[in-house]
Amino acid sequence: MGRRPAKCYRYQKNKPYIKSRFCRGVPDPKIRIFDVGSKRVDVDAFPHCVHMISGELEQISSEALEAARICANKLMVRTVGKDNFHLRVRVHPFHVLRINKMLSCAGADRLQTGMRGAWGKPQGTCARVRIGQQLLSIRCKDTHADTAFEALRRAKFKFPGRQEIVVSRKWGFTKFTKEEYQKLRSEGRLISVGTHARELKNKGKLVDSVGKFTDMIISA
Repeated sequence: MGRRPAKCYRYQKNKPYIKSRFCRGVPDPKIRIFDVGSKRVDVDAFPHCVHMISGELEQISSEALEAARICANKLMVRTVGKDNFHLRVRVHPFHVLRINKMLSCAGADRLQTGMRGAWGKPQGTCARVRIGQQLLSIRCKDTHADTAFEALRRAKFKFPGRQEIVVSRKWGFTKFTKEEYQKLRSEGRLISVGTHARELKNKGKLVDSVGKFTDMIISA
């Protein structure tokens, strides 16, 4: 018996059901890589950011997430090169899907009990998403903005329901707008922490905020 179509599991009906010591034998999710491209590049290198936003309260299977990641990654690598972008899948398939297998052979009605004890066996995993949640994000240089938008537009067709592609006002994956980021950087008040940046606050002990990050301060 093959996989059921994803339309059977599209809507969030019950509570989250995750893998645990009580729920064993869960198959591995199809998606294993959530960051592709140049994921170790410093926050300063990729100022532009594009997000795919969910328009529905639904469940997205791990197979659909993997298909969308491959689709977006393929266009970006072919067009701008693997060193000029960072794609991140923002949702993880933790919810376990179940299936109540039914026999279809001759004399099956003597062996099975119909809807009695209909709690199914684990069949796959999916991500539970809400309206307005970010599904995929790409950070890149400003010159590759159109390609990033097109990559997420194509990936959108791998998902059920409605999604929107929005261009972020923030600098890369940080919480600062581009104007705030440039202002803080010119004042020497930004600390690089990989794909993100921290603001150097004016309160608290100086040794706590600066001590171990002295070599990471971003200067203009």
